[in-house]
Amino acid sequence: MKRILTGIKPTGSPHIGNYLGAIRPAIELANLPDTTAMYFIADYHALTTVHDGKTLDHLTREVAATWIAFGLDPAKTLFYRQSDVPETFELAWVLTCFTSKGWMNKMHAYKAHLDSSKEEDKDAGINIGIYTYPILMAADILLFDADLVPVGKDQLQHVEIARDMAQRLNHTYKQELLRLPAAKIDEQTMIIPGLDGRKMSKSYDNTIPLLAPAKQLRKAVMKIVTDSTPPEAPKDPDKSLIMDLYKLYAKPEQVAELRTRYQSGIGWGDAKGALADVLESVVAEPRRRYDELMANREELDALLREGGTRARDYATRVLRRVRDGIGISR
Repeated sequence: MKRILTGIKPTGSPHIGNYLGAIRPAIELANLPDTTAMYFIADYHALTTVHDGKTLDHLTREVAATWIAFGLDPAKTLFYRQSDVPETFELAWVLTCFTSKGWMNKMHAYKAHLDSSKEEDKDAGINIGIYTYPILMAADILLFDADLVPVGKDQLQHVEIARDMAQRLNHTYKQELLRLPAAKIDEQTMIIPGLDGRKMSKSYDNTIPLLAPAKQLRKAVMKIVTDSTPPEAPKDPDKSLIMDLYKLYAKPEQVAELRTRYQSGIGWGDAKGALADVLESVVAEPRRRYDELMANREELDALLREGGTRARDYATRVLRRVRDGIGISR
């Protein structure tokens, strides 16, 4: 039975790119045979940048409600909040004591912050949470004996350093205290275009909200950048941002029909309307369930607490193994 672990950082409201790029693939992975899926909301990781309590609480619940609304079954998947498993932070300290500063200086996230800093002191604005982020991420992974960690290529380094930390600890104490994880890289990971054609990203402010009300969803779609081709003029469907998005969500027969309309001449407003309609057909039912969960805090919190209890049951066993190995047992 393969153990697969994924973390979701609650730093912004989900958009349609998150659905195809992360949510749907993760749920499909959880339904594979001979697989134990463990998905956690990385609320303490979010604390490196989100410094408003009400905002972090809302974003955490928003992530939980979104994933459940789109089909994640908490009864079949270990779904929990990072903050509900305090053992994570004890293991993180153990790993810190076996991690050199040189390693941390080479971490991509830290270097990216340095490169983007406009301050004379390049470390200005970089808190220790950002600097030690990979150590906490390693603890997230290693505490649950994860075999596979699905990541994009930009996150590969985090899995590699978790593996290095586990090897160092195992070598030092001459026993297998921690299981070595492997990265699962999806070479086919989709890059979802945003309103302006660049990768859909909150940092570019070019997203289409995933579970916004129907009118708000349609309003966002209408902001997609187009050219000044007259409505009656034939258009190339293979050079259309609207069509690029439409193909990701529509059925093959719907795509074929819209292609014909492009070639015959279609106004950009009508094309955007077709995209809004197909998006609405995908998200209408999940949005109903999402709204239900967000309105019923007790139900959502109960699901997360149950997941946290199950997660701690496993985490305490792994931490006990580590404690015994390093000589801190009780």
